[in-house]
Amino acid sequence: MMKEDTINIVGFHAHIYFDADNRDAAARVREGLTQFEVQLGRWHDKPIGPHPQAMYQVAFLPDQFGKVVPWLMLNREGLDILIHPETGDDVADHTKHSLWLGEKLELNVEFLRPRTANASLRSIRAQGEGVTPE
Repeated sequence: MMKEDTINIVGFHAHIYFDADNRDAAARVREGLTQFEVQLGRWHDKPIGPHPQAMYQVAFLPDQFGKVVPWLMLNREGLDILIHPETGDDVADHTKHSLWLGEKLELNVEFLRPRTANASLRSIRAQGEGVTPE
């Protein structure tokens, strides 16, 4: 029996990981994504939040999933990409609800636990870095 309902998914994030050697490939993927109704986040040239290496975030609505994800599958240029839903459960969204294109990187899941008093601090920190807190 299914425990969770997809109606709880309000959006998706794709995190495109890169390093100095493949930043140009990441830029080409980013340019290609402009054909879709997505919100492109800032470039982060160092690890941020739970993410173990440089990345940028792509946010999109559920109705774009069937267009964006297949395009990423075919055009990721060897980059590692985390795709996860936005359900309000940060840990589950980044772990058991996620899918990976390429290598599965180890996230700093502790950064995502729990959204209590530390959530305000994380939010302030993330806003200073120019990302939406996850």
